[in-house]
Amino acid sequence: MNPEFIINEELGKLISNVVKKFPSDKKRSAVIESLLILQHHNNGYVTKNIIKALSDYLLVSEIDIYEVATFYTMINIDPVGRNVISVCNNISCMLRGSDEILSHIEDKLKIKVGESTKDNKFYLKDEIECLAACNGGPMMQVNHKNYENLTLEKVDEILESVNDK
Repeated sequence: MNPEFIINEELGKLISNVVKKFPSDKKRSAVIESLLILQHHNNGYVTKNIIKALSDYLLVSEIDIYEVATFYTMINIDPVGRNVISVCNNISCMLRGSDEILSHIEDKLKIKVGESTKDNKFYLKDEIECLAACNGGPMMQVNHKNYENLTLEKVDEILESVNDK
């Protein structure tokens, strides 16, 4: 059995700052941002134990938190590489070459969508329907940072700069 996850003082302060943004009877509103904080502090994903700890901390049902964690694509419930890549595949990006960008990334990193590199540096997230940058297609995100008007050369530069960090 996995050990219990405990929200320590540092994480508690971060989550409490999120909770303060909302009315005191609306703690469910803090779930997404709190999950992102916990995910960041847990190698890029949340576990059932983390969901349980957040449920206890916010006094929100576990199922409510689990539904959020499994609905939103920016929350990972399985281990992933340190740097998460998402390529938009909506019609605007597709018409401007997102399929070629995605294939190029798969070839360059020697992984397929939904996989992490062997060194665990990169994770190529499952196909993303829309990243809300239609005028900048094709586009991708790396660690939730947008990169627009991509070319294969730009993709290589982006991946190499992330790789150096």
